[in-house]
Amino acid sequence: MKGLWSLLLPFSVIYGWITYVRNKLYDWRLLPSESFPLPVICVGNLSVGGTGKTPHVEYLVKLYAGKYKTAILSRGYRRKTKGFRLAAGQESVDTLGDEPMQYFTKFNDVIVAVDESRKNGIQLLLKKFPDIEVIILDDAFQHRAVKAGINILLTDYHKPFFEDFLLPAGRLRESRSSADRADLIVVTKTPKIFSPITKRNYKEEIKPRPDQPLFFSYLTFGEPVPMNAAAKLFMRKSFDGILMLTGIANPLPLENYLQGRCQELATLTFPDHHTFTKEDTANLRQAFNNIFVGNKAIMTTEKDAMRLNQPELLNDLVDLPVYYIPVEVEFHPVDKELFDRRMLDFASRKNS
Repeated sequence: MKGLWSLLLPFSVIYGWITYVRNKLYDWRLLPSESFPLPVICVGNLSVGGTGKTPHVEYLVKLYAGKYKTAILSRGYRRKTKGFRLAAGQESVDTLGDEPMQYFTKFNDVIVAVDESRKNGIQLLLKKFPDIEVIILDDAFQHRAVKAGINILLTDYHKPFFEDFLLPAGRLRESRSSADRADLIVVTKTPKIFSPITKRNYKEEIKPRPDQPLFFSYLTFGEPVPMNAAAKLFMRKSFDGILMLTGIANPLPLENYLQGRCQELATLTFPDHHTFTKEDTANLRQAFNNIFVGNKAIMTTEKDAMRLNQPELLNDLVDLPVYYIPVEVEFHPVDKELFDRRMLDFASRKNS
């Protein structure tokens, strides 16, 4: 593995120079970056996924619920449509992508749209909905054609950016120094019980600016939600066996959670944003049958459920109990108060 890393490192150097020059062109204003006359919040990261952007976007949506008319704008990764698309009517992961589809499914009072060009997407959103008061950009830290009012940079507690390397030797989309562009940084997926010493160690490694607050958040998991009739008939508080199905960048937090809910845990994992097929459901059934306990179930993530929720796939699993596990973000007590106040103050100043 170390030999492969050494072979990839020269390509990371080339990639690093390309991203460095691109960022400098924006810094020197040789490439335009547009601001907008309303609160625009970017939730992003330096890595290629796995930092918890989706639940943090949802946290902001809930924070602004009932206070400001909010829109979420995403690229719509791996959707089969192009350009601007406003979520309305009968949508699917094919038309929106899995994360925007999740937002659209969960939040009736939030506008959801996708566009590869965030600048074009914001312009069209404001044209269609001039009363929008807050726009949240999902995964747009590298999309510098838009100058967000607040850039929130997320980094995974288990895989922090300061221990990572540029693609393809590592998982970083741009250099560690790019963290300086963030207005605030959130270390995500921390343990719920988090020592002040560990917190101080992360602060020393990240080295935030004096005006760059550092926050720490963790994940909480909800009760299983049935995806089919078999699951509804099989609702239980605990299971002897669980088959975990995931196609996300970092399934470890869910795996750790489910280990505490069963005696036997099996896993079937795929790459991030994996498109499930009938071959996958056949393998899923086989893996389920290989769990030799009676009280067992299939559990997946909320994002994976968006891609699994296709009639041709669920029909293959009609007799198996399939659930998804909701996930939410919580901030550690002092951090929660400061983070919420910062985000509410930002929205109120811009909307006054």
